[in-house]
Amino acid sequence: MEELWRAHCAAMAEFGFGRLMYGQTQSRSRAHLGSRDDFLILTNLEEGYTDTFVNDGLYLNAPMVRWAVENSGACSWNWIRDHAESLTRAETEVMTFNLKHGIKAGYSISFNDVSVRSIAAIALIADEGLSQADVDALWERKGREITAMNNVAHLKIMNLPYPNPRKMLTPRQRETLEWVGEGKTTQDIGTIMGLTPATVEKHLRLARETLDVETTAQAVLKASFQNQIFLVQA
Repeated sequence: MEELWRAHCAAMAEFGFGRLMYGQTQSRSRAHLGSRDDFLILTNLEEGYTDTFVNDGLYLNAPMVRWAVENSGACSWNWIRDHAESLTRAETEVMTFNLKHGIKAGYSISFNDVSVRSIAAIALIADEGLSQADVDALWERKGREITAMNNVAHLKIMNLPYPNPRKMLTPRQRETLEWVGEGKTTQDIGTIMGLTPATVEKHLRLARETLDVETTAQAVLKASFQNQIFLVQA
């Protein structure tokens, strides 16, 4: 994941987008984007910005996040100017915060997905000195290429293991969840793995705690979304 992200940042920097923020979750519901703990955030922005924008929840009122939730494809940040009259006070405050950090021009790409639980988008932030008009002119020439590169990066990210070490399952936890996913009972899993049913239950309980879910079925689903089970081992 880190190697892919470094390569993608370097590729986008060649187009004049030296700062990026990618966000993805597969626990979205109709009412909200899901738990912050389930987000995958990749960025090369400074911590002082991301701590406030992400961890303090400013992203919830970011105009281009609203656009990404409601649309798919690529969008110029001129969208904000065109919809200035409909921006809420909170959205305007986010724009002011962004301007203080030199975030003035760019493009956003919201990725299409077959799952209603999944949403992912990336913000391509233009380098200092580039205006939105400069970015739009660049997009006229290179937009299809940039969009294709970002879609390829997104598809690769979606197929890599979840990179949060605090949420990673142990080999035993992964194996027990895999057998549950195959339809095996606790007794079956104990026989296959050479463990007592009580030990199998312990591994399943710890897996649920690690993934922060209530049921084993939810654990199997979440581990599958995060590419933590049924992995090809190196």
